[in-house]
Amino acid sequence: MDYDDPPLMDDDAGPLVRPYMASRGRTAPTTPLDLLSLVCTTGRVPLSQLEAEQAEVLMLCGNPISVAELAAHMRLPAMVVKVLLSDLVECGAVSTHSPSPAVDSTDQAVLEALLIGLQRRL
Repeated sequence: MDYDDPPLMDDDAGPLVRPYMASRGRTAPTTPLDLLSLVCTTGRVPLSQLEAEQAEVLMLCGNPISVAELAAHMRLPAMVVKVLLSDLVECGAVSTHSPSPAVDSTDQAVLEALLIGLQRRL
């Protein structure tokens, strides 16, 4: 399989297979993953033991990469990628590292600063 080009991709039409076919219709990951979670291969599971989409994910995880970046590279919805990653975490093929929160997202001062910043940009 050539991992440089996504399989069944048409330049004008986009993916020719529905995204949720990659996750076999599953819409909820079993492992909690944030869009900013970093994922990296463990080297414990050979590509030959994985399905095509999982193998593609593993190929992209040679260096730490975020869930959001994986979704963009694969041209799949983030939730589909999270389901694929959950399978890979369960079989030991990848490890994940969740981002540490830099600030308390419920801190009123932070929320007000964010609001002011957004209002200035608009």
